[in-house]
Parts: sequence; structure tokens; C-alpha cells
Amino acid sequence: MELASEEQWRNFRFIEGDTRDKVACRQAIRFTPVDEAFSTTFSGEDVGEYSNTPIDYVLHQAALGSVPRSIEDPATTHDVNVNGFVNMLIAARDIGIRRFVYASSSSVYGDEPDLPKQEDRTGRPLSPYALTKRINEEYADIFARTYGMETIGLRYFNVFGPREDPNGPYAAVVPLWFHALANNEVAYINGDGETSRDFCYVDNAVQANLLAATSINPKALNRAYNVAVGERTSLNQLFVAIRDLLAENRPEVRGATPVYRDFRPGDVRHSLADIERAAQLLGYQPVQTLGIGLREAKDWYNRRPDKQRCKRATSHRDHRHRRVTIQTQRRFAPIGSTSLRNGWDTTVPTPISTDLTNTTNAVSIAYYQTLVQGVGFRSALTHEHRPDGGYAANPGITRG
Repeated sequence: MELASEEQWRNFRFIEGDTRDKVACRQAIRFTPVDEAFSTTFSGEDVGEYSNTPIDYVLHQAALGSVPRSIEDPATTHDVNVNGFVNMLIAARDIGIRRFVYASSSSVYGDEPDLPKQEDRTGRPLSPYALTKRINEEYADIFARTYGMETIGLRYFNVFGPREDPNGPYAAVVPLWFHALANNEVAYINGDGETSRDFCYVDNAVQANLLAATSINPKALNRAYNVAVGERTSLNQLFVAIRDLLAENRPEVRGATPVYRDFRPGDVRHSLADIERAAQLLGYQPVQTLGIGLREAKDWYNRRPDKQRCKRATSHRDHRHRRVTIQTQRRFAPIGSTSLRNGWDTTVPTPISTDLTNTTNAVSIAYYQTLVQGVGFRSALTHEHRPDGGYAANPGITRG
């Protein structure tokens, strides 16, 4: 089944760019008329005809994810996650953005031992990636207090869902294990398997982004929120759940066992979110549990040919960060860099800019599907796009 009709596709525009390019960041948060060309590759200079309408709300998902990658290459991680983030903040400030919603990470809790994780209690960061996310939150707070911007940070806890890339050295554990078991390959667990995480299906993350962008509660502003389910699952339990799901259609998988190897540097031992703040101030209510999310992810992987999955693989050494801006006339606001205008009035076109550079692949794709299938606002969505046509991996996930 096609995700969208040809007529719906005409409502979208793609613009490629890079958050480390200041001019590209300015372009990403300006609305582009949908009656112009379908797609644009950003050339590094302002394009006047594409810059006539400012954006109101930004949903910024840009980041170079992966704790191990940040340990191997802290300079690039800092350049993308900190300098690119500041570029987006400055562009948003200069344009007069009303609200800046951005992706933070559960990794900011570092060595804080208490469970569940509460937003006001954080420890020392355990990796360069975690440090960049902590810096993001500090910069957002400074811009809120200094320039009067409205900011909201979303601390993702192990977001997963369809369209995550199972290939490459930094693949997230859920698609990696689905892929390995489905193809009779070895599934590895780092450590003893009792490391635990609060796995959050992508639909819940999309809900949090939309609520953060549209909240009219003044007490909700200029804070960071946990985005999770509030349930802890060990890697051993996750492996069994994925194996049993696949065994429903592939009986030969039922006897599969994982191979254990050393713990990884920088990984947090246990993670569990307290989501009470998000529930009270944003109205966040996760509706997809781990079991439901895994079943939906399973359906996607089972119906997608392996060669298509592999098509999105890319070398982890290629750190070009191209941005795709999508314009649409749909009701929901994007999750990356987003702009909503004139509230939720279906009769008033609303420019939205979504900066999804190197974001959680599942989050960005799910939001993208919401835009294609959904209802109303004129919007612009920017998303990290790998040079080979694939999408970036999850930021803020400590991979199993």
C-alpha cells in the first residue's frame, strides 16, 4: 500500500543542507511555497524566492547519535551536536521563532544511580555524546533567559520503531536483533544481558513532540522532559520478546540464543524514566507499550525485503549531514524543526519547519508519515539524510 498519493506528494518540498552551515539553518526555518519546484538541493547561499515566510515553531531533532561513535570521534560529535545546535538556535532567534522544541537524551543522567530518572537529578556525563546533550540543554536555557525564546527539551529513552537501519556498527539493538534473527545471524549482547532500558515506541515520541509544540501551558515552557513509557526491560528480556515474536512465523528461530560479549565503555547500566512531569505539564500519555511497539516493528521488518534494508546502510565514517526540508499542507506539526502558525485552525495555512538532521530515524519517519497521511498545516520538515539515501540513527539511545 502506498504511503501517499501522487497528489499528496506534490504538497511536499525537500531541501538538502547541513546544520553546521549557518545559511542552511536560516533557510531551513523559512517556509517555501509548495507551488515551486518539488525538491531543492541547498547550495550554501540564501535563496530569496524560497525565503518569504518565517516559521513560528521549530522541532529540532538534529544530532549525530551513538555513544560509541562519540567516544571514537568526539570532535565530529561536538561539531554537529553543539555547533549545529547553536546555529539552529541563532537562526531561530534571528527569525523570531516563537518556540524551539529539541531532542535531548536520557544519556544526560550519566552516573546518577537513582531510578526512576527524574528531570531535576542528573549525574556526570559518561560519554562525549551525553555531554553534547547536556550542553544543548544549557544553551536552550540561556537563549530562553537571554532572548526570551520559548524552549522545550525532550529526553528520549531508547526510541525504536519501523525504518530504523539494522546495518552498520552503530545500529540500534531492536532493528539489529530483528535483522540478525530473521537472517539466521548471531545476535550479540554487550555484557551479561541484565542491563536495562526504558524502550519507547516511536509513536510516543511523536506525541511528545506535538504536545511540546502546541502546549498553551506557560508552566510547561523552558524545561526538559523525559519521553519514555516508564517501564524497565532488560536486554535478556528484550531478546526473548523479539525471538518469540519472530518465532510465530519462523519456528526455527525459537531455539536461538544470544552471544554475550564485553560491556561497552560509556553505557549506562540501568535506565528507567519518571514521566510524571510530562504527563502533568504537557498531557503526555504513552499509548504504545514495548510489546505493542515490537509487534508493529516486526510487521514492518517482515514485509520489507532484506535488500531494501541493506540499501540504507552507510559507513559510519561518512559524517556529511544533509538536511531535507519537506513542505506540506497537513494538520500535524513536524518533529525536527517545526513551525506551527495560527494554532490548529484548519482553514489557515501554517508554516512549519522541522529540523530532523541526524535524528531518531524512527521518530522522523513516523512524523513524516503523519504529515503525508494526516491533516492540515502547511509545514516544512527537515530531516537528516544520509548521502546514500538512508536515514540517520537514533540520537540518545544507549545501544544494547
